[in-house]
Amino acid sequence: MDDLLRDLRVAACFLTRLPARWPQDAPADALARSMRLFPLAGAGIGAAAGLAWALALWLGAPPLVAALLALAGQALLTGALHEDGLADVADGFGAGRDRDRTLEIMRDSRIGSHGTLALVLSVGLRAAALAATFTPWAGVAALAASGAVSRATAPALLAWLPPARPDGLGAGVGRPPSEAVFTALGLALCFALLLLGLRHGLAALALAGLAAWALAGLARRRIGGQTGDVLGAAQQLAEVAVLCAAAAA
Repeated sequence: MDDLLRDLRVAACFLTRLPARWPQDAPADALARSMRLFPLAGAGIGAAAGLAWALALWLGAPPLVAALLALAGQALLTGALHEDGLADVADGFGAGRDRDRTLEIMRDSRIGSHGTLALVLSVGLRAAALAATFTPWAGVAALAASGAVSRATAPALLAWLPPARPDGLGAGVGRPPSEAVFTALGLALCFALLLLGLRHGLAALALAGLAAWALAGLARRRIGGQTGDVLGAAQQLAEVAVLCAAAAA
């Protein structure tokens, strides 16, 4: 139980801006091991955004406005960690002519036209999909499920792809143990099916997996592996996929 609580605390420290302190007794591979609970932390992040969605609806906000407020609250909670990765990947893959130039652009903190467009599309698609869920509970469930499923992509990609460069988050975390990868995927499966039902849950898992797989293949070809930005972009694509699947009739 102590290891479980420590891993959850590490996951919360990394994925959110909550005032939680890094455990003093955490081992060197604490972040890689904690990834087994990334879907649990992601479900909590999504549920918090869902409460903002439900409250906005209760106060009379139109669904699209409520959806944008929920996504804004989620970005504040996470520090827009994954959105930053999506923008960097879009800029690098969109403007980089070769591997070295692509990685150089991805390191640049400035945002370009490709990154701006990627963020607009990500926020727009997520907000539109959330607004189409219609009811407060459906929106909470969709956000919690998308938070869980999308954060299972990080351990999977870390286990599948080598680091694209010797430094940075993608290399520093290390390869998570197989137990952490399969636990994360199992939790993602449970959250998707329990919160979205069989049909929508399976569709969400399939679309999220396809999005992460496509990005992983592109990253392998373009830069030779993964970086922290690639992990963030995969989370964003998977979250869009789950919300769109949840909103489907």
